[in-house]
Amino acid sequence: MQVHNEAELAQAIVTVANLPPTGLFVLPDSSNIVHRNLIIALAAQYRLPAIYYFRYFAKDGGLISYGPDELDLFRRTAGYVDRILKGAQPSSLPVQVPSKWEMAINLKTAKALGLTVPQALLARADEVIQ
Repeated sequence: MQVHNEAELAQAIVTVANLPPTGLFVLPDSSNIVHRNLIIALAAQYRLPAIYYFRYFAKDGGLISYGPDELDLFRRTAGYVDRILKGAQPSSLPVQVPSKWEMAINLKTAKALGLTVPQALLARADEVIQ
């Protein structure tokens, strides 16, 4: 759902909460990042399992995050900056996609939602937040 402010965001989450068994996938959008605490709080209030793109969502109380390793992205960006400062034309540099992905699971949130996270999923997680 596309939202433009906190009121629309809250209404969107209420709408999703009233659907048959459902959950949230929160896209990596600057508005979602700015309002992440509200999104996490509303997901908890309406007992919606949610998956997020960035690890800090899980650290802040979200259920699961799965997305690119941001530190890896920053390191690779530094390489591009170095090449540009040494004279490379930005338009000549290839587009890169993330190559390293990470998953974090917040067990405290899972417990609050009454969910049991399978051991196989916990074993694959890069970080399990107690």
